[in-house]
Amino acid sequence: MNTARHVNVQTLLNEQPITPYQWVVFALCFFIVLLDGFDTAAIGYIAPSLIKEWGVSKPALAPVLSAALFGLAAGALSAGPLADRLGRKRVLAGSVALFAAACLGSAFAGDLTELAILRFITGMGLGAAMPNAVTLTSEYCPEKRRALITNLMFCGFPLGAALGGFLAAWMIPAFGWRSVLLAGGVVPLVLTVLLWTVLPESVRYMVVHSWPVERIRRVLARIAPEQAAQAQGFVLPEPAPMSGAVQSGISIVLSPSYRMGSFMMWLAYFMGLVIFYALINWMPVLFKEAGLDPKTATLISALFPLGGVGAVLFGWLMDRFNANRIIAAGYALTAVAIWAIGHASGNLGWLMATVFIAGTLMNTAQSSMPALAAAFYPTRGRATGVAWMLGIGRFGGIAGSYLVAELSARHLGFSDIFTAVAVPGLVATVAVLLKDFSQPDDPHHRRPVDQQTLAELASH
Repeated sequence: MNTARHVNVQTLLNEQPITPYQWVVFALCFFIVLLDGFDTAAIGYIAPSLIKEWGVSKPALAPVLSAALFGLAAGALSAGPLADRLGRKRVLAGSVALFAAACLGSAFAGDLTELAILRFITGMGLGAAMPNAVTLTSEYCPEKRRALITNLMFCGFPLGAALGGFLAAWMIPAFGWRSVLLAGGVVPLVLTVLLWTVLPESVRYMVVHSWPVERIRRVLARIAPEQAAQAQGFVLPEPAPMSGAVQSGISIVLSPSYRMGSFMMWLAYFMGLVIFYALINWMPVLFKEAGLDPKTATLISALFPLGGVGAVLFGWLMDRFNANRIIAAGYALTAVAIWAIGHASGNLGWLMATVFIAGTLMNTAQSSMPALAAAFYPTRGRATGVAWMLGIGRFGGIAGSYLVAELSARHLGFSDIFTAVAVPGLVATVAVLLKDFSQPDDPHHRRPVDQQTLAELASH
């Protein structure tokens, strides 16, 4: 539906070339996710320094490593429903300001308890920012390039985590571990100002929530000025609500049409983060114990998140083929590669190669999950759907942080630890395939548009 009177917003986005204005939206969301990756991984890179300076054991450090993950879960689970109610921009800008302030405070922590509290607050901001950046990006994309662009934006997370490793290897010897946290707090404060002044609200959100036509037109005029000027109203075909009343984001995510897919995405993302945080938090320590010097251990560990740029290829494949099966293959190959790291400690070159390959596979599969979720849910439940997958998945990060500590306490060897960490990759593979079998990622399986709802939207 795309007439001079009522313009279908998604059709307009599909038919127009991507404009510089849309690239600005993508770029701002990319930097949010990059800073998210930097701050999330920073505590793992400074862990050896904390052990040395404060004289603590590895098990004693586990609560600090997992504190941000509890905050990430809390932030994501609460921010998704808020964003579906209040809008993506408000929640996004506020969450970035929160994690900036808390990360700055972490740089001045005096003990493990204080640091753990501040890392929890940092995590709340990070957890709220990530799903809204994914949602806002996906809602400004043409459908045929949505997975590619969303994955490209999400590459900021592993790149930020890798950047944290390279900067930590340079900054910690020169300026101390606190400098890493200072850098992770100052930059997002600057970004917050840009978000308030430059970033628009999601145009799909504005249409679905019946914002004034003039406000929608002002945004769309930056993308398609002629069509926006001629339009008297804007509409957006959406799946019909299960009842006559407007559904909340949570009720949509847990409705019979989406329940199985939701549960399987939660499980897959949970298992992916078990792997990610088990390795990103503990690889520097494990490599050091295997005989590498601290700087080399940190640099090799930084190769693991760097491989996440492979998500661009997966995004291209997901736009053309069955997205579920593409991601499932990535998780299966991840399990094999993680196992291989445990058998490469005797050869530095082979260790570097296997860490990079494992990181490329694991982060590519994991970074593709938000795009899969964003395409799965309708606008009214999209922020909640993406946020709850990310939020529930964060508990996998908590489990991963404790997993290696527990395996070390049981005196498992280097190769045995990596074998154990590889198993969640197989579980994630099965979960994504079950989602595919239960509700294939195929336009013909989507629920029909409620024409009465369309007519009601058109009347605003």
